[in-house]
Amino acid sequence: MTGVVLHVPSGVLAGNGGGERFYPPFQRALRARGIQTRMVLHNRETALAEIEADEAFHIFDHGRIRHPRALNSASAYLLPYRYMDPEGVRGFSSLGGRAFEVGAQDPNAARPFFDALQARYVAGRMSRYDQPDEVLDIPSPCIAVFLQSETHRKVGETCHLTMRHMIKALLDRDDPRPIVVKPHPRDTDLDTFGWLGRKAKKDARLHILPANIHDMLARADVVVTINSAVGIEAMLHRVPVVLCGSADFHHICETVTARDRMEAGVARAEARKAAGDWPFEAYLHWFYGQMCLDPTAPDFIDRFIARVAAQGYDLL
Repeated sequence: MTGVVLHVPSGVLAGNGGGERFYPPFQRALRARGIQTRMVLHNRETALAEIEADEAFHIFDHGRIRHPRALNSASAYLLPYRYMDPEGVRGFSSLGGRAFEVGAQDPNAARPFFDALQARYVAGRMSRYDQPDEVLDIPSPCIAVFLQSETHRKVGETCHLTMRHMIKALLDRDDPRPIVVKPHPRDTDLDTFGWLGRKAKKDARLHILPANIHDMLARADVVVTINSAVGIEAMLHRVPVVLCGSADFHHICETVTARDRMEAGVARAEARKAAGDWPFEAYLHWFYGQMCLDPTAPDFIDRFIARVAAQGYDLL
C-alpha cells in the first residue's frame, strides 16, 4: 500500500493504551485528508523488513528506526507535543544534534509561547507523572536532584554518571546548601532507597522527599539530573540545569561527563544564571514550537505532511 502505516503498541490496538489519545485521532485526521492509513503492532525486530515490503510511509511509536520512509513518534516530555523524528525520540532524537540559535527566535513569538507553557504546567502544577497535591517543607534555596530508574534500558544507555556517582559528586562539593532528592515515581528498587537513606544519615544536607516537582523547582537554585524530563520543566521555572547524561534538550544546559567535573558544571550553571545568560523563552519556542508538533493545532496535519515531504515522500 501507499499512505501511512502506524506501528503502535498492543494497548493502542486493543483500545486501552497510553497512545490511544493520539493515534486514533491522528488516523482519522489523515483519512479526512484522503490519506490511506492502517495500524499494526510495533515489532522492533521486523520493522525494517516491513518498510521494505511496501511503498507506504511508516510511523513508529517510541522507535529508533532510520529509513527515508520512516519517522519516530512519542510524547515530547510535555503534552500535547509530539516527536516526528527521523532518528528516534527523546535522548535518541535528531534534535540533540541540531543547532539552536537564540537570535533566530522572534521574542514577540517566544514570550507568549513560554507564558502559555508556564500557565499550563507551573500554575497548573502539572507534570508528566502525577504529583502530590500536598506542599511539603522543602529547604530553600536548595540543589534539586531528580532521579530516574537505571533499570530502564534507555536511561542506562545515556548515562555519563550513574545515580550514585551523581549523588556522591554533589556531596563531595564544599557547599552548605541542602541537596533535595526526589526519587523517580516508578522506581521500586529497594536498594536505591536503602542507599539514599544511609547517605542521608551521614550527611545532613541530603534530603529524600516525595515532593511535588513544581514545589522543588520553585525552591531550587539549580537542578541536577541524568536526562529527566524535569530538565524541561526546570526551564519553565527559569532554573538552570546540569545534566549527567546525554539529552536532546542539552543545548542550554550544562553537561557533566565525569564525577570530578560536577563542581565546574554547577559553577558554570550558576554563573550563567547570575549573568542572565539562560534563553529559556527562545529555547522552548524553538524546541516545541518548531522542532516538535502539536496535535491540537489547526495546522498539525499540514506540518506532518511537510515533515514527511522533507523525507522525500509525497503523501498527497
